[in-house]
Amino acid sequence: MPKSQQKNRNWVMILSAAVSISLSLWGIAANESFADTASALMAALKANYSWLYLGVMLFFVLFAVALALSPWGRIRLGADGEKPGYSTLSWFAMLFGTGMGIGLVFWSVAEPLSHYISPMAGIAPQSAEARAFAMRSCFMHWGIHPWACYAAMGLSLAYFQFRKGKQALISSLLKPLWGEKGAARFANGAVDVYTIVLTALGVATSFGMGCLQIAEGLQQLWGIPSRTLTWIFIIALIAAVYLRSAITGVDRGIRRLSDINLVLFAGLMLLGFLVGPMGETLKLGFRGATEYLLHFFPDSLRMSAEGDSTWIQNWRVYYWAWWLSWAPFVGIFIARISRGRTIREFVFGVMVIPTLVSVLWFSVFGSMALRIADSFTTPVLAAMVASPETALFHIFALYPLGWLLSLVAMALLVTFFITSANSATFVLAMLSSRGALEPHSSKKLFWGILIAVAAFALILTGGIQMIQTVSIVIAFPFLFLLLIICLSLVKALKKEQSPQG
Repeated sequence: MPKSQQKNRNWVMILSAAVSISLSLWGIAANESFADTASALMAALKANYSWLYLGVMLFFVLFAVALALSPWGRIRLGADGEKPGYSTLSWFAMLFGTGMGIGLVFWSVAEPLSHYISPMAGIAPQSAEARAFAMRSCFMHWGIHPWACYAAMGLSLAYFQFRKGKQALISSLLKPLWGEKGAARFANGAVDVYTIVLTALGVATSFGMGCLQIAEGLQQLWGIPSRTLTWIFIIALIAAVYLRSAITGVDRGIRRLSDINLVLFAGLMLLGFLVGPMGETLKLGFRGATEYLLHFFPDSLRMSAEGDSTWIQNWRVYYWAWWLSWAPFVGIFIARISRGRTIREFVFGVMVIPTLVSVLWFSVFGSMALRIADSFTTPVLAAMVASPETALFHIFALYPLGWLLSLVAMALLVTFFITSANSATFVLAMLSSRGALEPHSSKKLFWGILIAVAAFALILTGGIQMIQTVSIVIAFPFLFLLLIICLSLVKALKKEQSPQG
């Protein structure tokens, strides 16, 4: 590697690590100041730019679908005639585990309950309408929109990386527009630093959330108290596993874990369906899915209900901002595993199948929660919602084979945890190695240890929620970057002579 590139690679890694550590230390050492700043910035974004988040996320849906249905949809992400490197099942297992992962388990019960007791303005709380609204909202938040955001990012990276031979860096997607000399070279480096920081903060947050839920599961199942020693054990054990997996590589480590993860996921969902209210699951799922489709465009652009925008800002806009903050990491990893697929395969594989799985998931566990919700008082339900890491286990305890549901859920949390963490470690190592498809093990170790230590420190200080808010705030500029990236992709596709599949 030329010395200039070596120096560039070093300063990108050093600066991004320094910024990530500094933000984490701020959240630990000056928690109140950190919280005030993060909350004020987030409130300003929601108040002034809700319309932008809503419009841009819908644009990504339309953009991805338009590309898939156009003649460009036959273009292969690689050489003409090149075959995919992974089976469709393994490909889906890896992209799904990375893109949603632990969040689906974390919010599977708490989110439907929250929408049921505190729905959008104009819907009576704890009513039949609120039940349908709860399901439809979960489908919206975990369905097509976030996956379209990931698809726009991952497709652009995969196209430039495997079709045009560019580096696996987000800055590579911008070079066709502004070059790579002089000020543009500095801008490209700044984009790489920004991407790494955004990824590291988002992963550390999810790492901490996952640790807390696993600790709560241990307490519910075996009475092991959720305390500092438990958190240390969980983080150390899982970090050891995901670091080994990440160092092993995608083929041997991440792929195998993702396959196991998918089996556990399907097993828990099937078990939940069998012991849960099957008739109500089908009824609520069908009604929620129907309303999701019928209200897709109105809900995508809805700014308020009866003049009240509180629910829209606190849920929908917050979710859209959160998915945008994860787009660089997830997009890069999905691109890494998608070589050889056509644009059409990529878009529908990334957007449609995960959405269907999310709909089934929330149909099962949302109906389990809503079926017995009225047996609790509103304050008790509100307490469950306020502690989403415990809600799942409280609901499972009220059903036959609840202990088995909780046990499988615990195993799934661990595998989701490991899958997301080792994917993130791999991506961070790639980004700090000039986009190398097989980064050095020392880089994986560095980033894996850093996010584990940061997550533990944030748990101790209660700074996880604020770090999540900060990562969302920091992701705001990425909204514009991703729009520019879409423009760059279209510009490159127009140069394709005769698309072949």
